[in-house]
Formats: sequence, C-alpha cells, structure tokens
Amino acid sequence: MRPAQKSAHFVLYTRPNSLPHARLGVVAAKRFAPRAVTRNTIKRITRELFRTSQLQPFDCIVRLSRPVNGKDGPATTRALKAELRAELTRLFASQRPRRPAPSPTS
Repeated sequence: MRPAQKSAHFVLYTRPNSLPHARLGVVAAKRFAPRAVTRNTIKRITRELFRTSQLQPFDCIVRLSRPVNGKDGPATTRALKAELRAELTRLFASQRPRRPAPSPTS
C-alpha cells in the first residue's frame, strides 16, 4: 500500500471501502514516541480530527514515522499538541472530498 500523504512526522495511507462509514487505524511506535503519555496524546488527537473531518468511506491508517520527542523532556506540552494537531489537520484536509469545478456556461 502506498502512502497517500506524508508530513513531517506522519504518513497517511488510504483505501476506499464499501462500508457507509470511514475507518481509522493509528500506529504510534514506541521508538518514535517513547512515553505512553505521548503515544496516547497522538492517538487521541488523531481520533478527534478523524471524527470531525467529513471523509468519504475510506480506510485510513495514520503512522508515526519520525520521533516527536525524547525521554529527557516533558511527555507533552501545549506546543507539541498544537503542532501535532496542525500537522494531522493538514493530512486529513488533503483527503476531504473535493467539489467538482464549475462547468463553463456558454
């Protein structure tokens, strides 16, 4: 399966499904987010944004692909949450259904 979109820390994979709703999978590996608090924050933000985005029936997998922080600093900060939220919002916005271009009338 090829990535649909990439960002600084995430990769989004999508595939159409035949169900009337979209489905989500989140992969946050321990090597990229060593603290459970950070991994849970990533999952929580991803689920919230997925639920509020109006996606067509797709199967989506969001995978953390680069480290977001280490063990030496705080597990989560307001700045980290805002950065993750902005990045994930851009990923999901790229998958929203696009309106067809208006046809030229002659």
